[in-house]
Amino acid sequence: MFRGRSIHSLDNKGRLAIPARFRDVLKGYNDERLMVTNRDRCLVAYPYDGWREIEQQFAVLSITQPAVLRYQRVFISGAMECACDKQGRILIPQELRMRAGLEGDPDSQEEANNQVVLVGMLNSFEIWSKPRWDQEDAKNLEEFDSLSQVMADKGM
Repeated sequence: MFRGRSIHSLDNKGRLAIPARFRDVLKGYNDERLMVTNRDRCLVAYPYDGWREIEQQFAVLSITQPAVLRYQRVFISGAMECACDKQGRILIPQELRMRAGLEGDPDSQEEANNQVVLVGMLNSFEIWSKPRWDQEDAKNLEEFDSLSQVMADKGM
């Protein structure tokens, strides 16, 4: 399972080092490929086998439902395979970087412009631009009491 969060930097080619603890999860799948796609204001990365399960779930949904089609057009069509290189990095395609706000100023030498936060989400992990994550985290902390009640109502 993917747990925890950590701050990393994209290099100027769009490569992201995957933390060792996340790579260990991928090794459990005997496949270090990730499928990366769009999610709201960030990207989400799934182990390849986990992604195949998602595709199978979508394959049985009715394509006559407009909401299903619209969701697929963003989520499924945005998916790209990203294999780990020998240094444990993935290359995040430019289109995905742009959609998630991961594109810092390419001429800037400031590391903060390319900082990303990896957020473990059990069966996947999210990739956030640091400024977007800071906003999301603040919002989540502000609403944590009410979110805790929702989770308690679900038996958590």
